[in-house]
Amino acid sequence: MLLALVLVAPSILSANFACLGEDINKVEKAGADWLHIDIMDGHFVPNLTIGPQVVADIRKRSRLFFDVHLMIEKPETLIPSFVEAGADLITVHLEACVHLHRVISLIKGYGIKAGVALNPATPVYLLNDIASELDLVLVMSVNPGFGGQTFISGAVEKIKELKQLLDNKGLNPFIQVDGGINETTGRRVVEAGANVLVAGSYIFGSSDIEKAVQSLKF
Repeated sequence: MLLALVLVAPSILSANFACLGEDINKVEKAGADWLHIDIMDGHFVPNLTIGPQVVADIRKRSRLFFDVHLMIEKPETLIPSFVEAGADLITVHLEACVHLHRVISLIKGYGIKAGVALNPATPVYLLNDIASELDLVLVMSVNPGFGGQTFISGAVEKIKELKQLLDNKGLNPFIQVDGGINETTGRRVVEAGANVLVAGSYIFGSSDIEKAVQSLKF
């Protein structure tokens, strides 16, 4: 059974950075709910993207909810800068945080939402002691670093396991999925319990961006 409300968060990793403002305006007009902003440092993942200044600049161009995904080592060092730049939610990787609870507390101390991401090989049970502090859990359905990758089907069972863990604790954070999302894979992960879909190339590579966005609103 599908959820009544699914939020769509286009990932600007697949946008055309030569006309980034225009591309963001397109997805906003198409009915996107959030804007997913991937921050990569070339160390935690093998790619480099953008820094706080770009986020601050696009904040002036968009009223969307800014969903900032930090795929970086020592995220605590840059969290204040991304808060100042206009992040509404910051997600850090469990694998990148030595003191995860401290990092989550730092984010929430700024009055914004906090999330934790899990790489494909990271088990759900590691969230057991931090789940009550989270506003969002991001299940990566590809190995992070590059857009346009193929969906890892094992993510479906992982989402079910996560949903069960959260239900057992009476918790209801957002369950977000990122990687290889399209109309088919999106439906599978929503049926498993996800309610925020990140899609990059499926949306920004489409000849009809509005149709692509709306096709994910199950």
